[in-house]
Amino acid sequence: MREFIVQKNDANQRLDRWLSKTVPLLPPPLAQKYIRIKRVKLNGKGAARDARLQLGDVLQLYINDEFFDAPTPENAFLSILKPQLDIVYEDENLLLVNKRPGLVVHPDETERVNTLITHIQAYLYLKKEWSPYVEHSFAPALCNRIDRNTGGIVISAKNAETLRIINEKIRDREIEKYYLCIIYGQIKPSTGRLEGYLLKDEVKKQVSVHKHPVPGGRTAVTDYRTLAKEGDLSLVECLLHTGRTHQIRAQFSAAGHPLLGDGKYGRERDNRRFGRSYQALYSYRLRFSFQSDAGALSYLNGKSFSVDQVDFVKEFFPHYDNKIQNLTTPFPKEKFD
Repeated sequence: MREFIVQKNDANQRLDRWLSKTVPLLPPPLAQKYIRIKRVKLNGKGAARDARLQLGDVLQLYINDEFFDAPTPENAFLSILKPQLDIVYEDENLLLVNKRPGLVVHPDETERVNTLITHIQAYLYLKKEWSPYVEHSFAPALCNRIDRNTGGIVISAKNAETLRIINEKIRDREIEKYYLCIIYGQIKPSTGRLEGYLLKDEVKKQVSVHKHPVPGGRTAVTDYRTLAKEGDLSLVECLLHTGRTHQIRAQFSAAGHPLLGDGKYGRERDNRRFGRSYQALYSYRLRFSFQSDAGALSYLNGKSFSVDQVDFVKEFFPHYDNKIQNLTTPFPKEKFD
C-alpha cells in the first residue's frame, strides 16, 4: 500500500485523473476497476472516480509496486490489459504468433507500446508465467523479425535455453520459413531460384541486388514456385535459404516482377490500380527441420505450423484460399542444388 497526501497543485482534480498521473503504467480500465472495488481509498473510504480532491486529503493505493515505475520500453507491457495475439502454437518453451501487417515487432521511433514483443510480455505476465520482478536474468524474446507491413509467424522464446537453440537453428538453416506473395506478371521459369548479393543502404533503409559479389554485400538465396495466375498477377510460394533484409521484395523486383503493393520496390501506379498500399507478403508457414541435436526442443523436429488464412490470397485468389493449409509438398531441391 502507498499513501499520498493531496498538495496544493493536486487539489480540485478528479480522482481518476490524479490516479492516471500518479500511476502512469496502470491501464485505464484497471484504474477504473480499482476505484470501483475500493483498492483506491479517499480518507479511508471508497470514492467515486469523479470525486474532487481537496487539499490535505489522504489517498491510500492498494496497487502493485511495479505500476508506480516510470514508463520505459522495458515495462511498457504493464500498460496492456488485454494482449492482442493470434497464437498459432504454444508450449512451455515458446510461442508461435501470427503477426498482423502494420504491427512492429519491437519498439522503435514510431511506436513504443503497441508492439508484438510488448503484447507477448503482457500475455505471459498476466498468465503469471513471467515477471521481470522475479526473474531478472531473462525476458521473453523474439527469435526472428518481420517487417512492419509484412505478416506472418514470429517465434518467441520463453526461456534462455530456447532462445539459444532457436537462434542456432536459424543460423544453421534448420528452420524452414515459407512465404506467400503476389507478384506482377508471370515469372519464368514458373519454379526456380533467385540468387544474388544484397547491399543495404542504411540511410535509405533499402537494399540493392547485385549479380556478383560487392563490398558489404551479403548472399541471398530464395527458392520459389508459382501456385496460381490471375490476369496480371501471380501467387507465388517462397522458401528462404537466407534471411536478409527485404530479401523477397528486392529479389523479385530485380527480376522484373515486384510485389503487389510494395511502395519501396514496386510500382506506385499499379499499386493504386489494385488498391493495395503495402506489400502482399506473408510468412505463412514454418517447419522445424533439425539436422543436429536440438536438446530441449527435439520434440519439435519435423513439425510444421501454418496460419489459417492470408488476407491477400482471400482477396485476389479466393479459389486458392482454402488450399494454403495443404501446401506441404517439398520444393524440388534437386533442381537447384
